[in-house]
Amino acid sequence: MTSSAASVSLSAAASTGEVSAVRLNVLRATYLLLVMGLGATIAPVLFSHEPSARGVIPSLLSGVWLLAFIGLRYPLQMLPLLMFELAWKTIWLIAFGLPQWSRGQVPPTFAEDFTAIVAGVILMPIVIPWGYVYRHYVKQQATGWH
Repeated sequence: MTSSAASVSLSAAASTGEVSAVRLNVLRATYLLLVMGLGATIAPVLFSHEPSARGVIPSLLSGVWLLAFIGLRYPLQMLPLLMFELAWKTIWLIAFGLPQWSRGQVPPTFAEDFTAIVAGVILMPIVIPWGYVYRHYVKQQATGWH
């Protein structure tokens, strides 16, 4: 399927009621939350940092921030962004957050990080339309290799 055909397919899916207008607006609100939250925390770092700053994490999160703007207009097409958010936050929680917390060995930013990350781990499974994800990312035939 070409990208224009995929776009038409996604638009058709939304217009035929496969994903309700309410769910689309919930997705848009989630992207807006990412835009506002990351904008408030990451944008200042982009424009004011040490010349020798490594910048890997702010750059990655800035990429998520920019893609969240696209999600405001194309909420279904940008679902992989929300799935990425769920994936990395779940990985952090299991591999870093819970072990640090259970050992009582937490960095100074732990409370703030933990709160934001757990909120994402709770919110994303609620807002992601899992039926749509299953139909379009699991069940649908994969694009062929050419």
